[in-house]
Amino acid sequence: MSGALLRTILLLTASNVFMTYAWYGHLRNQSDKPWVVAALVSWGIALFEYLLQVPANRAGFTVLTLPQLKMLQEAIALTVFVPFAVFYMKQPVKLDFLWAGLCIMGAMYFMFRGSAAG
Repeated sequence: MSGALLRTILLLTASNVFMTYAWYGHLRNQSDKPWVVAALVSWGIALFEYLLQVPANRAGFTVLTLPQLKMLQEAIALTVFVPFAVFYMKQPVKLDFLWAGLCIMGAMYFMFRGSAAG
């Protein structure tokens, strides 16, 4: 695995932690606040997501096609979202998480087959 690909994966993973929290954390932490407050706090958190996501995409685009880069981001997003939903948001574990993961894996297969990414 190339350094650019590893850097992309690590930065996208960290980026998705911020993104997931910015998008959904307010549902648990700020449900009693006006939506404008939640939006502004989420916007502030999202800044850190962009500070990681932009360099991740720039590094990734040196070794991946744009569709491969997007599919990698989606796979990482689901990998980050499921533990967040279960452990932080206290959502029940569902078999649907497995099915969604298998669909993403299938999409990854089709996006990366025949290429020597990394």
